[in-house]
This record gives sequence, structure tokens and C-alpha cells, in this order.
Amino acid sequence: MAYLDNVRTFARVYELGSMSAAARDMRVSAAVASSRISQLEEHLGVRLFQRTTRMLNPTEQGEIFYNGAVRILAAVDEAEAEISEVTENPRGTLYVSAPLGVGQRLVAPAIPQFRQLYPLINVRLRLSDRRLDITAEGLDASFFLGQPEDSSLRIRKIADCPRVLCASPDYIARRGNPRSSGELVDGSHDCLNLRFPGAPEFQWPLQTADGVRRIPVKGPLECDHGEVLTAWALLGQGIALKPVFEVVEHLRSRRLVTVLPKEPPMPVQMACLYSHRRGQDPKTRLFIEFMVAHIQKALAETA
Repeated sequence: MAYLDNVRTFARVYELGSMSAAARDMRVSAAVASSRISQLEEHLGVRLFQRTTRMLNPTEQGEIFYNGAVRILAAVDEAEAEISEVTENPRGTLYVSAPLGVGQRLVAPAIPQFRQLYPLINVRLRLSDRRLDITAEGLDASFFLGQPEDSSLRIRKIADCPRVLCASPDYIARRGNPRSSGELVDGSHDCLNLRFPGAPEFQWPLQTADGVRRIPVKGPLECDHGEVLTAWALLGQGIALKPVFEVVEHLRSRRLVTVLPKEPPMPVQMACLYSHRRGQDPKTRLFIEFMVAHIQKALAETA
């Protein structure tokens, strides 16, 4: 097991390009990760990485060993999965990601119930509104809103989530209620955007009398954290485009009100991404099936 730990650590260092990042990912100290790499290099009699104070790059030998290492680790994972399926006692660790709103409201609350059913399965949940590379990050399943960028991955659609344009009553009292989507682009209103560094110009797809229009909205405030946009909207800082399930409580309490109800946003797809190999793992299949049922039920309750 010590040798396999060393190989797994090497693979994560290679994939993440950082000793400290790999150590955090594997829940060990940087010193332990470094020691495992040193032990592996001593065993193989080669240098696997070129290290400087700022850079860590694989050597030619490291490139060769990585290609073999991933095949070895995949074979071990598949063998363990087959044993779990035969014994009907799935075990192991699942690495899962989700956007913040989806994770906080839909995924995280269901994990304790999943663990009651399958106590030998550990779950490592990572929440981020950024799109993550599930292969590079070593994820078993990744929930997302929108359309996937990597067509080589498997996708399990969960639901089409209705969205809403919303603002606080205070904002509407100060700035007025927009009468058409054109007022979102002429400077009459402030739009709150979820945006990441390097992201393209943001557009809101609205259902108008002339069909779906992609409105190039602008505003003084942007953030890469969806919950911050909700907080800004509650503070009267502008109009936000949000999935209904994220703001339903604020809409019911009238802390937020619907804007442009006759030109609502297009629904957004919620789905789960996973690789074909990961989908063959019993614990991954069980988790995805469990979460799909739970999320669909939770979304129906917010409709």
C-alpha cells in the first residue's frame, strides 16, 4: 500500500503541477507528499521532477512513468470496484464538485443521508462556481449548470431549472421597474454579473415577444461567487439573474421581487458530468443515482 500511495501522490503532483496542491488534495502535509515522491524516485533510480524555487516540471522519465502509473491506478480502482460490486458492500472515497448554490442547497444536505445508506463510502465535496476540469482534478462526479465544454465526458441530465431576474424592492423604488429588456443595456439599470477572469462578454438569454434574445448586460459590480451576487441584490445594488431554487426564500418573503416577468430568462440545465471509467465504479453510480433523485425532488418543492 505504501508503494501505491507513492504512485498516487506522484500522479496528483504531475496532474496539478504543484507539490502543495497535491498534498492538499490528498489530505496530507506537503512534507509527506515530498517524502513519497523522494521514496519513489529512490526506488526507480531516476528523477521524476525538476524542482526549482518556483517551478516543478516532470522530467522525461517522469512523463514516461506517469503514462504507466495512470494505467496501474486505473486497474487497481477497477479491481476494487469489482470486489465492491460482488460483495454488495461499496467502499472508498468519492471526489465530487458542484457550483456553490447547487452544492450548498442541493448536494451537501443529502450527503449525510447517503452516508447512512453507504457508511463505507467517504465523500470529498468541493464547491466552486468556476468550471473545473474533472479529469485533471481527479473528480468522480461534477454537478454543473449550463452546457458542458468537454464532449468526451458522460452527462446525466437532472432537470431544466427555471431562472428569474430579481432585485430588491428598495432598488426598484430608487431606479424604477424596467419595462423592457432594452433598459438593461442602455444604462438605465445596474446588472450584477457572475464572471471569471478571461470570461467572454456576458449575455442574459431572455424570452421576448420576438423569441429568445441574448442581452449583453453591463453593470458596475461583478463577482465569481454566485452567493455574493444574491447578497448584493438584497442590498439594493442591482438586478441579478438567478436560478429560482437559489432565491426562492427571498422571493417568498418579498426581500427580492421579480423583474421583467413578461421576458423571463431561459431555464438552465442542471446535470452531472463523469468519465466513462468513473461511471463504471459502483460507488459512483450509486452516488449519482441517489443525488439525481434527491435533487429532482428538492427542485420540485421550489417550483
